[in-house]
Amino acid sequence: MGGRHALPSRVGKLYGEIAKFGLVGASGFVVNLAVFNLLRSVSDLQPVRASVVATAVAIMTNYLGLRYFTYRDRDQEDRHSRRRELTLFLFFSAVGLVIENGVLYAATYGLGWEGAIANNVSKFFGIGIATLFRFWSYRTWVFRTAEGRPEPVPSGQPFAAADA
Repeated sequence: MGGRHALPSRVGKLYGEIAKFGLVGASGFVVNLAVFNLLRSVSDLQPVRASVVATAVAIMTNYLGLRYFTYRDRDQEDRHSRRRELTLFLFFSAVGLVIENGVLYAATYGLGWEGAIANNVSKFFGIGIATLFRFWSYRTWVFRTAEGRPEPVPSGQPFAAADA
């Protein structure tokens, strides 16, 4: 009988994970745009350079939120696992940084969209695309269960045709 409730439980866990990831991402989004606009208003940094700095700041705040809020149940106990997790997080975050800032670069220098509103709109779309990549990569490669496999079925039984 436990197998019948496994799918709703899995879907509920995924929705909870998406919600927590979204909360951390929303705070990172605010940090990212705030730092970007602050740098653009008080320095002579070009849009993409200011965006790279802002993205790096947001990445660090997001790691803390993801590690200690979203994926705290997947805590790594040994130092080697934590180092591996951080290395993978930084690698996939760097790929996301390139995606995010590639969109801004293409809009600014390829399409000639300049100015505060154009920069923020381009950054917004870049963040959106990079977020989809980050969600997939973080949950697949970085914040895995201790065994390195997907979350087990809560009832402990795999799906079977008879459960349907």
